[in-house]
Amino acid sequence: MNMIAAVQSGYRNFLNFSGRARRPEYWWWFLFQVIVSIVIIVIEGGGTTTTTEGGFAWNYNAGPIQIVWCLVNLLPGLAVSVRRMHDLDKSGWWLLIGLIPLVGAIILLVWFGSRGTTGPNRFGPERPA
Repeated sequence: MNMIAAVQSGYRNFLNFSGRARRPEYWWWFLFQVIVSIVIIVIEGGGTTTTTEGGFAWNYNAGPIQIVWCLVNLLPGLAVSVRRMHDLDKSGWWLLIGLIPLVGAIILLVWFGSRGTTGPNRFGPERPA
């Protein structure tokens, strides 16, 4: 699966919380979101840098384009994440582990990078590559 197919699948299945999403589908979707967000940050003027005692800090306050982009992609991103968990034979409710600071994000990162179950599982058949 390439980036275009993954993005099309993400938007086409934005309300589909059943089935499975393989690693390439999830990670191409994620990369697309990051690239577009960076472009939006540049369009909105980037952030501001401030000098502090220990060096400098970069601050970014999301503008209206970034806020709309995040809201529009909230449901499709959640759906592809749930389907990715299903590929690992885990319930989508496991995404809530991400609410645990640092540890939850690390666990999700490891899971999202792991190979899905081979063959059918309780969430459906394995999707072709």
